[in-house]
Amino acid sequence: MTAASACDDSLLQTLRAALEPHGLFLRGTVNFASGEAAPQLKGGEPAASVLLVGNIGSSLWEPFSRWRAGEPDHGGSDPLDNWSKQVIRPVAERLGATAYFPSDPPWQPFQRWAMDAEGLKSSPLGILIHPHYGLWHGYRGALGFDRPLPSTSEVAAGHPCDVCAEKPCISACPSSALAFGVFDAGRCRAHLRTGAKACLGHGCLSRDACPVGRDHRYPIEQLRFHMAALSL
Repeated sequence: MTAASACDDSLLQTLRAALEPHGLFLRGTVNFASGEAAPQLKGGEPAASVLLVGNIGSSLWEPFSRWRAGEPDHGGSDPLDNWSKQVIRPVAERLGATAYFPSDPPWQPFQRWAMDAEGLKSSPLGILIHPHYGLWHGYRGALGFDRPLPSTSEVAAGHPCDVCAEKPCISACPSSALAFGVFDAGRCRAHLRTGAKACLGHGCLSRDACPVGRDHRYPIEQLRFHMAALSL
């Protein structure tokens, strides 16, 4: 093992140890080729790599819920985004990385990064579907570095939706927001604003209908949280 690879391994171990108590994981690595579009680091130069950070199943829910309960304003109007920044930014600063978040401009191509890093594809709901976690995962941020880094995940082989003949996610939607095979967010939100008890109380029926990764399904409290945010 070279000194550089030993340093990289130490960096990844430090990152995993810092994120694990918060229910977050390294979800994949994107190394940028020379001349390829890359986000800027704090100094203004293009990043050589980004490491994606996210949750697997309900891994973040308990740490996030504890934090939110201790906040006077319960985390503000975007509590999950605010929590993610409070967790990930100090880790980035400690390791000399630049932190990026899906909610912050300039908008970074998180879905494309995830597709490159983990070989994932989009489901009819617009959520990237993972062969093991299904639709029960997410990306909370990314860390940019000035050098290429080793891969932190296996690249998925195949796309679960390609071998799913029945497409239960489409037929399960009470608002027909997936009627044309593409998620219509406006139609979904309009349905939720009517009071849609089944969706708001038990989570997205289309998401729940997907048979992939059901062992990683979010708990009911987390499902209600996400649906309430979508209805705003």
